[in-house]
Amino acid sequence: MRIASVQAYAIKIPPVGDVSRAVDDQVEAYGDYTIAADAWTSIYSRNHETCLVRLETDDGLVGWGEGQAPVAPRATAAIVEELCVPLLLGRDPFDVEYIWYRLYSAMRERGHVTGFYVDALAAVDLALYDLLGKALNKPVYKILGGAFRPDVQVYAGMGGTEPDAAVDQAKFLIDAGYRSLKLHLRMPNLQILAVAEAVRKAVGPEIELLVDVHGTRDVSEAIELGKGLEELSVRWLEAPCQPEDIRGQAEIARALSMQVATGEWLRTVWEWRDWIALRGFDVAMPDVARTGLSEGKRIAALCDSFNLPIAPHVGGGGILSVAATIHYSLAIPNFQIMEHGHESLDWKGSVAHFYPVPREGRFAAPQEPGLGVEIDEAAVARFAV
Repeated sequence: MRIASVQAYAIKIPPVGDVSRAVDDQVEAYGDYTIAADAWTSIYSRNHETCLVRLETDDGLVGWGEGQAPVAPRATAAIVEELCVPLLLGRDPFDVEYIWYRLYSAMRERGHVTGFYVDALAAVDLALYDLLGKALNKPVYKILGGAFRPDVQVYAGMGGTEPDAAVDQAKFLIDAGYRSLKLHLRMPNLQILAVAEAVRKAVGPEIELLVDVHGTRDVSEAIELGKGLEELSVRWLEAPCQPEDIRGQAEIARALSMQVATGEWLRTVWEWRDWIALRGFDVAMPDVARTGLSEGKRIAALCDSFNLPIAPHVGGGGILSVAATIHYSLAIPNFQIMEHGHESLDWKGSVAHFYPVPREGRFAAPQEPGLGVEIDEAAVARFAV
């Protein structure tokens, strides 16, 4: 069995219902994208954007993967088509870890050791695992070494910059079966604490609360905020300061009793190594649609050797990203909890006939071969840019 064709698709799915709403502080728009005018926050798209990769073997077997591309998915698709294809055609798909390393090595001397290039490798890697699962008639977590647990607990991300709105959203998600909620908040510390306090009072002590500030604090502000959140029994503070400030985040982690979670932007063990050496976090958040499963397993093993748990990031990832993260979460010993977007799942699933759905805040271990997503190829063609 050899890889006979590789196709990459830049996907843009128009917004559906409430999932189209922009983050509250985004006030400038250009085309499909919005960005805050007064903060160092990310560009967001009004659409669901991502990059899908389709691999087909010479005997007609098809595997699908995804490289997370919440903006500019054509960049990731172009990398697959122009740089990855020549090294993929004719290869044995069972050489999956070798293929990731060979592709990575093809550009490392030129300095492309992260970013869009590595996201493209992740898309190929996930497609290879989907292909192998179908070839062996096994779910991917079996190929990764087997399940450490029967199911995967998730937390539901939520917005709400005003206490009343946040409380309403929290109650809605609890009614949907979630026992862990993550508040995305970027306001000044006192406003964040007011929202978190209102939610804590409304949901009681049994519901786990997490707070993500998206890198918007300096070190002293993050420590001040963390100490206030500790009084509300918030489990973790996520991405407290800018991604480049390893020592600053290490200082925050040492100063707080609560967990500091971070790392969605780190794609390889070489990047994670420096963060671990400085103990820059308490919970690692790799994103398998950026790392791939091959490198994601290496990252999990490295973290496990330092007794550090994994809480996989999903963020803007699409339906294949969600599915791959379920398999990853089952197949590593140091899993803690997985990110999930309750209201965006059907939106992301617009390119599929079938995909995993959580029940009572948990994904069951998939039984279908491969990643467990049945892609609708007509929908992929319809949403492709």
